[in-house]
Amino acid sequence: MAFVVLLGRVLFSFLFLLTPIHHFAPQAVGYAAQHGVPAAGLLVPLSGIVAGIGGVSILLGYHARIGAWLIVLFLAPVTVVMHNFWAVSDPMTAAMQESMFLKNLSMLGAALLIAYFGPGPLSLDERRNKGQH
Repeated sequence: MAFVVLLGRVLFSFLFLLTPIHHFAPQAVGYAAQHGVPAAGLLVPLSGIVAGIGGVSILLGYHARIGAWLIVLFLAPVTVVMHNFWAVSDPMTAAMQESMFLKNLSMLGAALLIAYFGPGPLSLDERRNKGQH
């Protein structure tokens, strides 16, 4: 079962490992600015860095609880500001944004579970904790 937990961490963190690449693109900054994100030129790349660090932390299981809180810090505002389906008049766009909103809510839930339970077996945190006993 230890490999199942590891696989879960790998699959969960994958999206966040790719986030920094996209958050430095001018298109991402412009898209966020259109959604009313203040100082998008600073906050979008910064949010990508936060998500990337959180993703690496969870992937490796190194200070994974902190990494999970970084993911929460990233997802909470992004979910509400960027995927506000309730404010979209086009039905197709609203449906897509609602799906993205719900996807982010599920990832928020997973991040909160990691923040509480930690990374589990086959993690650097577990290895470090075993060395202390």
